[in-house]
This record gives sequence, C-alpha cells and structure tokens, in this order.
Amino acid sequence: MAVQQTDLAARVRNGHDRAVADLCDLVRIPSVSADPDRAADVRAAADRVASLAEQTGAQRTDVLAVNGGHPAVVASWPAPPGAPTVLLYAHHDVQPAPAEGWKCDPFEPVERAGRLYGRGAADDKAGVMAHLAALRAHGGRPPVGVTLFVEGEEEIGSPTCDAFMAEHGDRLAADVLVVADSMNWSSDVPALTTSLRGLVDCVVEVRTLSKPAHSGMGGAAPDALSALCHVLASLHHEDGSVAVPGLVQGERPGPDLDEQRWRRETGLLDGVRLMGNGTLTDRLWAQPSVAVLALDAPRVADAANVLVPSARAKVSLRLAPGQEPRAAMAALRSHLEAHTPWGAHVTVNEGARAEPTTLRVSSPEAVIARGALREAFGGAEPVEIGVGGSIPVIALLAEAYPQATILVTGVGDPQANWHGVDENLHLGMFGRVSLFEALLLEQLAASRGVGG
Repeated sequence: MAVQQTDLAARVRNGHDRAVADLCDLVRIPSVSADPDRAADVRAAADRVASLAEQTGAQRTDVLAVNGGHPAVVASWPAPPGAPTVLLYAHHDVQPAPAEGWKCDPFEPVERAGRLYGRGAADDKAGVMAHLAALRAHGGRPPVGVTLFVEGEEEIGSPTCDAFMAEHGDRLAADVLVVADSMNWSSDVPALTTSLRGLVDCVVEVRTLSKPAHSGMGGAAPDALSALCHVLASLHHEDGSVAVPGLVQGERPGPDLDEQRWRRETGLLDGVRLMGNGTLTDRLWAQPSVAVLALDAPRVADAANVLVPSARAKVSLRLAPGQEPRAAMAALRSHLEAHTPWGAHVTVNEGARAEPTTLRVSSPEAVIARGALREAFGGAEPVEIGVGGSIPVIALLAEAYPQATILVTGVGDPQANWHGVDENLHLGMFGRVSLFEALLLEQLAASRGVGG
C-alpha cells in the first residue's frame, strides 16, 4: 500500500535526527579522494554508506572499484511490478580541508544556528543522506525500483567513471536519474539545475635555467617565475574575461543573481570589481572562466637571492555549455605556449576533463518533480538554474541512458561554502530535500498506477 503524503512528511520529520546523526558520522570520515594517504578513509566512507544502505532495506549492496579507482557503492531495491526504476546519485568523497580559517575541526561536525558545519556536510554527504532519508520514509520498501549509486572520486573529476560505467552500467540503468549534488536558489526556494559548465585543467611548467643563478645575473638571464607570471597574466583581458581564443561563449536566460547578495555570500572584498562582462548568471553559468589554482615556487620565507630556474602552476578552465573539452584543452595549450616569453621552455601536462551539460526538464517526470519540490518547500515555485561547476558523471549518464529523465537537485544553498572554509548545510533545507525525494518516489509510482 502506498504511504500517504501526510504520513510521508511525518516520517521524514521523525527520521530527521537520525539522518543528521548518520550524516555527522559520515562527515567524521576524512574521505579526501585527492590525497593518496586518505585512500583507506575513502574506502571507510564507502563501507559506511554500504552499511547504511543495507540497514535501509537494500536487497543487494556492493562496494565496487575499477582500474585502481576509488570505491563506489551500488545498492538496489527492486521495482514492484509495473513501477519505474529511479537511480539516486551522490558521492562520498570530499575536497581537502586545511584547518586554517575554519571555526571548527573540518572533520568534527558542529551545529550552529540551524546549520551543520564540516567538510562534506553539504558536498555531498548530505546528498547521500537525503537519498537514504527518503528511502527510510518508505520503510525501506520504496514504491518504485531504486538504485543507489554513491561515487568515490567525483571531487577529482571521476577519472575511472567511464570504465565503471562500461563494467557496471547494467546495474545503473533507470527511467529517472536523480543527481543530488547541486544547489537550491535559497534555503527556502528549490531549484532544478538545467546546465553545468565543463572543465579542463593542466599544470604548466616554465624553465629558463639549468640551475639557480645569482640574482645579480637578472637583467640578462630571465627567471622562470617572472616568465610564468607573464604566461598567467595573458589568460585574461583587462576586464577579466577569458583571453584564450576559440572558446564557446553563451548567454543564460532566466532570473539573474543579486550582485550584492552574491558578493556577500562569496566573500568578495570591498572595492574588488567583478570580472568579465554580461549578466552575473552569464558569467557564472554560460561563459568560460579561467583561474590559477596553485603555484609551485619558492616560499617567501625560503627565498634566497637567486634566480628561480623553474616554476609551475595549475590552471583550471571552466567550459560553457556546448564546448568540446578536447578542443578547449588544445586552445588552452596553444595559448600558454604562444605566450611564454623570452624563449623559455614550457611544458603543459593535461589533467582533468569534464563535459559541460545541458538538460531537458520538460518530461512528465520533470513535471512530477517540480510538483514534489513545490510541495516539499511549502509552495515555493522551483527555479531553473545553471551551475558554474561540473559534475562529470552527468554527461556519462546522459550518454548511457538517453531516454531517461535526469533531475539535478540541490542539497546546498548559496551560503553552503562548498569546497571552502566552514562548509555547511542548512538543516531545515535538508529536511525539505529529503521530503521532496520521498514524495517524488511516491508520485512516480502513482503516475504508473502503482500502489494504492
């Protein structure tokens, strides 16, 4: 028998404290996929998710990895006769979290003023627990088939996900795919993400000398750090727009972001001007952007009066929807090589690559999702948004299951500080997201005449 919607809301409320406690346990596991020394922690997070899935009634649960990649969890609740199957995606790995600047230990969650602080609290262990909270609201017996897919390397660009799909894709096939790894317009206004930028990155190394030389040789012998600064400065026009030629430029229809609110939420200092041109949503969601993420060069504290012989930087290029990543990487490489001054030697080592994505949200299942979001968020109308970041698995899922409806939903809000200091989750919104998913499962079943 189908669970009544009012009962669903009560079950989500009654299970909220347990879901938050389980989320805290997950946050305590420092599952940093980028750090080889944390590989055991990434595995521990996968094992914990698998255990939670089994406790929530999964009939089959596996922890799987391919090509030496980090482990993913695949758990399944078979579909009742006539019911669709829904894939629920999230990831259990997290970004690095240097303790500097945090008001708490990044891996010891703390609740303050209705928000839970800790690395992964929003991105994306909240997505894992929203899925499980929705399944718990159905007593571990959802009215549709459910496959839970919790990846372990999203934060490093999902490097083995294509191989994983080739080997285990039959386990992931579904009619509706729910990717709980994006954000809402606000903690009170839900959103469906309809576009995501892609990504390429690289490490550029500049060499000018075979060994350090006395700084008195400067003026004739170029130092590598100055040469690298010239290269990096060439990446932007004077207004801050990307200077790499040949990249796709787009525009984003729909509501624009409030600049003053965005400045506050981003932590932009007074007097710092915005980069680029066009609307704020154009710049964040529909145009390319380039950033220098790291430098390898002597620290100021270790500086000596010598010319630096070599220097490296990691460069990240976000791609507008419609951009082919290989072409973008070729354009970036050509630009870096062309703008290396003084005959310096330059090497460009390619890194991560992710496809940009544009999603259709006009299917009957998307209409059902909008209604479930509206109900879970107290009548607030869902907003269609773009996202400046990337979720590599979405393009792979869209290619593998072209007939499926993909719904990219939010477990964070603009104040969540994803990837940054004091990452946090609005707990009231977490409850609303959990209720949305519970409602969605119920209403998808009802749309096929299942239950009653």
